[in-house]
Amino acid sequence: MSTSPHPYNFAKERFAAAGIDTEAALEKLSQVPVSLHCWQGDDVAGFESGSGNAGSGCLATGDYSGKARNFDELAADLDAVARLIPGPLRLNLHASYATDNSAKADRDALTAAHFRSWIDWAASRGWGIDFNPTCFGHPKAADGFTLSHRDAGIRRFWIDHCIASRRIGAEIGKTLGTPTVTNIWIPDGYKDTPADRSGPRRRLLQSLEEILAAPIATEWNIDTVESKLFGIGVESYTVGSHEFYLAFAAKHQIGLCLDAGHFHPTESVADKISAVLPFVPHLLLHVSRGVRWDSDHVVNLDDATKEMLAEVADPEILPRVSIGMDFFDASINRLAAWTIGARNTRKALLLGLLRPREALRAAEERGDHTARLALLEDTKSLPWGLVWEEFCRRHDAPGDGAWIGPVRAYEASTLRRRG
Repeated sequence: MSTSPHPYNFAKERFAAAGIDTEAALEKLSQVPVSLHCWQGDDVAGFESGSGNAGSGCLATGDYSGKARNFDELAADLDAVARLIPGPLRLNLHASYATDNSAKADRDALTAAHFRSWIDWAASRGWGIDFNPTCFGHPKAADGFTLSHRDAGIRRFWIDHCIASRRIGAEIGKTLGTPTVTNIWIPDGYKDTPADRSGPRRRLLQSLEEILAAPIATEWNIDTVESKLFGIGVESYTVGSHEFYLAFAAKHQIGLCLDAGHFHPTESVADKISAVLPFVPHLLLHVSRGVRWDSDHVVNLDDATKEMLAEVADPEILPRVSIGMDFFDASINRLAAWTIGARNTRKALLLGLLRPREALRAAEERGDHTARLALLEDTKSLPWGLVWEEFCRRHDAPGDGAWIGPVRAYEASTLRRRG
């Protein structure tokens, strides 16, 4: 037993006895940013109409008080939550959150200038920004189709919006000195069984190829496409399926987004990571949680999340992966949702970094599956929580059980004063 009075030193010695370097894990964890999604703070409402209705397959349920109504409130909420999440952060921003758009430019005419407030805010905090075209919650998406729409004029609008978004991403990345991940997700699909599955996918393919053909500074923008099993109102057929986007990303050598809430609950996203990375240059992981059917719940530290981030923690995989959050829950305090989800994401990644990876692989390679299972199971009981607390301490963030107090204080001082 350790003679050191410091809990972390005790944990460090216990892990060292198992051949695990906690300092190396803490150092690596300190280098991996998590991209916080702006839309958790206002229920995917955006700054265009103030209706608060995202529409087209996106729905935040609940009516908890205090949601952000404008840039100042949303930025203040992000500042407050950032103090509760240890480690580097980025901002995951949707195009519908244009803050400097007094002329009311439509989405196909947006430029980086329309996001100047966000860019300045992120620069002052040392954050990068990731970007998403908003292909929902708009009159031209009212019937649930965008890039695969049968109307060429409507397709043209969404093609131009996605081209504009890629250019915005590249300019933001260059300004902030860190590449922007620009991720395309569309809600296109049918509630009931379609008569024609091929037509919409042919149109989507043409639209995406035109979007990618537009010249941008690729060193400052990472393109990704995001699939979905199904969503609200498109339960029977999703144009942008996993198979479609995997094939497209591999063919065009762009990034693929795997959203943990976009697959059947029995599917393993962890298993997909090593399966797709030989064929695509980059992977965007949207950490979320599906419940029974496709949904975006606050991230738990459950087995699926732990296995997914453990796979990412592989030193050969981690440099090719970006990690972002994607869930929206209006039934609980929104800052608490951000905090729980992001902290659980970091905990899962820490657990992956604390795995005796080399020893496990060595046992597997010599065919000793008994040792592999024993080692994997025994290390689960090592005091990783003390390593997590040390990570929080080094990043001036509250430990477990201590962050809820600041959230309640902010709710009393700020959130309850909002209409």
